[in-house]
Amino acid sequence: MTDVSTDFHDAIRAAGLEPPDYIEPGRLHRFPGYGKGPSNRAGWCKLFDDGRAGCFGDWSSGLSTTWFPKQNWSGAWREKASLAAQIEAAKSQAARSQKNRHLEAANRARKIWGAASSAPTDHAYLAAKGIAPHNARIHNGWLVLPVTDFRGFLSSLQFIAPDGRKRLLSGGRKQGCFIAVEGNDGEPQRVIICEGWATGCTLAEDDPGALVLAAIDAGNLLPVATEARCRWPSAELVIAGDDDRLSPGNPGATRAVAAAIASDALVALPEWPADAPESLTDFNDLAQWLKRGDA
Repeated sequence: MTDVSTDFHDAIRAAGLEPPDYIEPGRLHRFPGYGKGPSNRAGWCKLFDDGRAGCFGDWSSGLSTTWFPKQNWSGAWREKASLAAQIEAAKSQAARSQKNRHLEAANRARKIWGAASSAPTDHAYLAAKGIAPHNARIHNGWLVLPVTDFRGFLSSLQFIAPDGRKRLLSGGRKQGCFIAVEGNDGEPQRVIICEGWATGCTLAEDDPGALVLAAIDAGNLLPVATEARCRWPSAELVIAGDDDRLSPGNPGATRAVAAAIASDALVALPEWPADAPESLTDFNDLAQWLKRGDA
């Protein structure tokens, strides 16, 4: 790589992303977002043909930044205006690429969901979690769950293997979307938002009158919660967070509190008996532990 492209590559890595080894100037590159698997394409970058600047970002984290070479550049105002136009064009190109990827994934999701059958009650994951199938279907032995937005648009799917492994449909939109576990979304009096689907099933079975939404992970609690508050302004909104006691900063509880503050909601965390193992983190863990009579 040239010195400019090497510096651009290093700047992207310094932001916590792993770009491709070779960054071809003038081309939009896609690569995994922060902490994502190799098939993910939330990360993006574009180095301009003339090497005067570049852009990169991560759709999964909201990162979007402009990069300039180390040497100072002072051009005429017309050149600066041209550079600004290139920057905006690059960001728009990345946004269009992401939108197209989301639409392609949504089309795949509809086909898979439409061909899937109802999940059997004796599926190993359901047995391990002590929950009913609710809205789950089955696809190649994996549970498959619909990820939708607040318009009811099917944007992606989550798959859960019998042994508990989870994956999302490649390219599907997750931010602000959720798995509707149970309940009437017309005019609910009580809306419970949690992270995982199994936790949502436990909460729905404990509170049959509530609308329960699973935001998939802690980072998605806030966008789902704020949109839920806009959708149902008079409903009682509860963020049922995970208690990641063994993780630095307790991200489950921290994100749950942040989501509750942003959406004017209540926060609920599992209340652990004194002898409960610290490895337990969510409401399903607590229910299963109590059910086994370990308390």
